[in-house]
Amino acid sequence: MPVTASTPPRRPGSLRRTTTHDCTRPEGLRGPVFILARGRDLLTAQSRTTEVLADAQLNAQSDFATATIEWITAEPTHPGLEAIHGARAFGGFRALVDETMPNERHSGSLRYQLLDDLPIALMLSGRALRVAGVGLNVDSSTRLPIDICAGWARGGTLLAGMTELGPPLTIGPAAPPLRSDDDVLAWHTFDPLPPYGTRRHRRLDVWLDGGAVQVECFFRDSFADTDGAETVVHEYTVRATVDPATLRFLSCHADAGPLPYPECPSAVNSARRIESLTVAELRRTVRNDFVGPSTCTHLNDTLRSMADIDGLLQLLHSAT
Repeated sequence: MPVTASTPPRRPGSLRRTTTHDCTRPEGLRGPVFILARGRDLLTAQSRTTEVLADAQLNAQSDFATATIEWITAEPTHPGLEAIHGARAFGGFRALVDETMPNERHSGSLRYQLLDDLPIALMLSGRALRVAGVGLNVDSSTRLPIDICAGWARGGTLLAGMTELGPPLTIGPAAPPLRSDDDVLAWHTFDPLPPYGTRRHRRLDVWLDGGAVQVECFFRDSFADTDGAETVVHEYTVRATVDPATLRFLSCHADAGPLPYPECPSAVNSARRIESLTVAELRRTVRNDFVGPSTCTHLNDTLRSMADIDGLLQLLHSAT
């Protein structure tokens, strides 16, 4: 599948949300994982003037072997973050956020999206160990998530190639830069990835056109090797239209970029299953019902991120 080579121009009268999660290991492969998550909501007015409507940042440190969040801070901060110190990222993290920050998910805030993506961004950082030949310490007695998604399909490439080091390693194509000198505001600021760093990128564009809300949602996971060369691990682009009166999805189509296993692209058709859902139903329905070899966990998270359309539309209306 072709890799995305650039970011489309910002449309007049649009709002663009961009987020990144960087996971790095400055103390070595066996050291803690440092997580830096950033996000920004940028209004581009009909006059093409711009205004930053929101920005947010998370900083955290995790022990990857136990998936423990050793500490976490956020800007803007929230008292519920205290309960996350010492929590596990790979089991119950999102439920804990909902419990300790009960209004956060419904607000559609940048901070919530940064928290929501943190567990999988941390999981992605394990690629550094796999590439270095260290292995992920897969316990043979642990029940594997067979048939949870297309990549983990029974009889598929991943399970057939599983070893004590983990799933089979595939190296994707070079990751073209998503920022360019033609539009320095296309994305928020982020630095080049250091060796053995991983990054999760998201871009959500929302605008009104032809009596409908138009949506374009881009996602990429990338990894920097020992020389700092960045390659694509996962990539999807989702385009959708939404009824502005009911906030019900009228259409949805996903295109796959580079993905690690040949079975993965078969999941793109699952994106059409959100048609007729409302934006408010999206996170719950995708999380509960989009399971099995016809789906993809990374595409599911991309679909779930579009639940913020309502909040972005409110920002767009209040600013115009």
